[in-house]
Amino acid sequence: MTGSPHHQAGAARHNGRQVRLYLVDGTPDGLVVAEIGNWIGIALCCSRARLGDLLRRPEAARTGVYLLVGADPDVVGGMKVYVGEADDIAARLPNHLRSEDRDFFDRVAIVVAKDTSLTKAHVRYLEGRLIKAVHEAGTAALANATAPDFQRLPEADRSDMNAFLDQTRLVLPLLGFDAFRSRAVPHASSANGSPLFVFSTAGASATARETSDGFVVLAGSTARKATTATIPASYEALRNRLIRTGQLVDGPSPDLLQFAKDVVFDSPSAAASVVAGRSAAGPREWKVRETGETYRDWRMRTLAAAE
Repeated sequence: MTGSPHHQAGAARHNGRQVRLYLVDGTPDGLVVAEIGNWIGIALCCSRARLGDLLRRPEAARTGVYLLVGADPDVVGGMKVYVGEADDIAARLPNHLRSEDRDFFDRVAIVVAKDTSLTKAHVRYLEGRLIKAVHEAGTAALANATAPDFQRLPEADRSDMNAFLDQTRLVLPLLGFDAFRSRAVPHASSANGSPLFVFSTAGASATARETSDGFVVLAGSTARKATTATIPASYEALRNRLIRTGQLVDGPSPDLLQFAKDVVFDSPSAAASVVAGRSAAGPREWKVRETGETYRDWRMRTLAAAE
């Protein structure tokens, strides 16, 4: 697979790209087909209830990778993902309907080539890279029993598959499959002009910055090890997941945890609640390090200045 479209797509990763989403039956709850200009791949997704519609598509009979996504039955508010590959996806997917281990999923996505250029070796490589991405992201539990690291591809094929993977990881979040997206924290120069925010409570001390990916608590920050009854269940589940995935580890004292890496949160309140181990109003509790201004007042002032 040495066609130039792969390399063109990989080289243009910082340029705008056109993504086409086609609602096959005219509703967002039905089968959706996604394509990117100059990409030889195509992604299709649907709910479990519409799996039959997907399996009847000619694309489903091709060699490719697939994702099964649903709620994690062991974690409140958690997500679980299974990543697989097959020579004939339509023949493989019905097996998962008969498996109790795969009964968690409620949405399915497949990624194949528009032609027949993907081989078994190609999709085994893609499967391994996607499993690794889910593990590194730490936002979902993996249902895979193993994590294959298939590397037996010629160098040129690995380059092509890495470019194919870039497009896959771009398009699947648009379809609601975001478990493997690495939410890397931008450098300070690209953090939307955000100041550093600080939050201290009961011996814990955290530093954060707002970025285009979300509200980021920086590595080295500490959090209370104990929680109170006021912490919302969803934030407690998130906290437990960060501990389970090694993003929150034992801290400098027995009553503290420490952020082993930068962690992206969806909101200042989610970040503050995880740090404090209790319900916390992030917009009031996070403050600009240099001035003491609350996040809420800083945000309102910057929005007013932009008008």
